[in-house]
Amino acid sequence: MKPEVLQLNPILVPSINEKLDALYTMRRYYEQEDKEAYIREVGQRIRGVITGGHTGISRALMERLPSLEVVAVNGVGTDAVDLAYARQRGIPVTGTFGALTEDVADMALGLLLATCRNLCAVDRFVRDGLWPEFPQPGSIPLARRVSGMQVGIVGMGRVGQAVAKRAAAFGCMVRYTDLQPIAGVGHEFIPELRRLAEASDALVLCAAADKAEGIIDARILEALGKGGYLINIARGRLVNESDLVHALRSGAIAGAGLDVFVDEPNVPQELFAMDNVVLQAHRASATVESRTAMGEMVLASLADALAGRRPAMSLTT
Repeated sequence: MKPEVLQLNPILVPSINEKLDALYTMRRYYEQEDKEAYIREVGQRIRGVITGGHTGISRALMERLPSLEVVAVNGVGTDAVDLAYARQRGIPVTGTFGALTEDVADMALGLLLATCRNLCAVDRFVRDGLWPEFPQPGSIPLARRVSGMQVGIVGMGRVGQAVAKRAAAFGCMVRYTDLQPIAGVGHEFIPELRRLAEASDALVLCAAADKAEGIIDARILEALGKGGYLINIARGRLVNESDLVHALRSGAIAGAGLDVFVDEPNVPQELFAMDNVVLQAHRASATVESRTAMGEMVLASLADALAGRRPAMSLTT
């Protein structure tokens, strides 16, 4: 009899779903209208859970899964999982660490380029048929060069280091802040976030941020300054969004490129009309390559845990 696995979020890669269905009896929780009744029906038999970083799994739900042996997070965020409770029960909680690094770093540079060079605003200008109507060079504001910028990175983990590598390839001077200096990183470490913002033309948020909240506020945005850009491919809650809206509206900073938000999928509507803002729908890792690699890591975590082995990516065992 195949082990039963509760899936809280869909996986969009067909080949991964085929493997899951072949190996396990998949209980797709996200498809159920009456989730409470569904857990009453299958909860006792569930041995594994697949979830996403944003969804996680509540302690209350874990408590209703007495046979649970592993929580496989299809992502890198584990702040929505009660790790202490999982550790208490000896349940491995795994993530897909490393699988999405390159694509997330690509998105950071893409947002920086799109924001500084006004790519989205000019795309709309052309699509709306305004170029023939306003052919004068001055009809479109001059953009900001990315090459040679002073780039500050908040969080020099895997993604931060990948962003630094890409920024350096553009001739940018890279500095960073983190809880402490990172061994082997040759870029200048600045312990105070405000000082890093003051030294930066662009501030790129890469921190895992399981505990941090609202660290990018009016004070930091003021330090970033009128010519500064904020790029966030980390966690929405790192940013005080009302302070960011005010800074953009007042010209306290030059622009922002945002892939994540505090209350997804709800985005502050004030941002929609701003041509100096580029918005994405939490899509930094949304490539076939990243999602396939993440799915394979989920499969490996399930296989190891259900065979009595410690999964390689476990944070709790």
